[in-house]
Amino acid sequence: MIDFHYWPTPNGWKVSIMLEECGLEYRMIPVNIGKGDQFKPEFLAISPNHRMPAIVDHAAPDGPVSVFESGAILLHLAERSGQFMATDPEGRKQTLEWLFWQVGNLGPMAGQLSHFVNYAAEPQPYSHERYLNEYGRCLAVLDAWLESREYIVGDYSIVDMCCWPWILIAKPLGQPLDEFPNVARWRQAVKERPAVQRGVDLGKDLRRNAPPDDEERKILFQQSASSLKGAV
Repeated sequence: MIDFHYWPTPNGWKVSIMLEECGLEYRMIPVNIGKGDQFKPEFLAISPNHRMPAIVDHAAPDGPVSVFESGAILLHLAERSGQFMATDPEGRKQTLEWLFWQVGNLGPMAGQLSHFVNYAAEPQPYSHERYLNEYGRCLAVLDAWLESREYIVGDYSIVDMCCWPWILIAKPLGQPLDEFPNVARWRQAVKERPAVQRGVDLGKDLRRNAPPDDEERKILFQQSASSLKGAV
């Protein structure tokens, strides 16, 4: 059994999709990031960065193990299940390259763009343009790579699961995929997978239906070294 500490966001979807694709037994434990659940001691014990998702794998070969950070979780689950990751040296190298590309480029750029599109208290033209351009640059990189490939690294893999949630929301972020036909084709192919649909639907009743109030904004966007020390 895997305890899956989760809230329905693109980072959470990466792992919910993988769990559904692998068919591993898990139970979803909601972490309400708008209410501060991520700062509770029991969550800190498994996720020292106070971010979700995180898992506790109670059936790991050497006994229960906790894993935080979505990229690390995907690697753990791929190695644990023997699925969705190349085992030959070149395939493994490419998997790691694109996995790190997502967690270091596509994800952060899309996440910052999402903040300024959806949550900034007032318009921030420079910040919005900066992250929109970087998000578009990432899409251009991916589009060129997918020119002659069905999926990012050989067969469908954890790399596709890792990247796809941040491409799913391209249009709401203000970046239609019209100029990225290879990304659009790939996005649709992944979207049609039943396990992907189940992963995105997980906890859909928990999704935010209104803008965050002042207290939620403080919890979500005003954390600092001082507030973190206070939480610890």
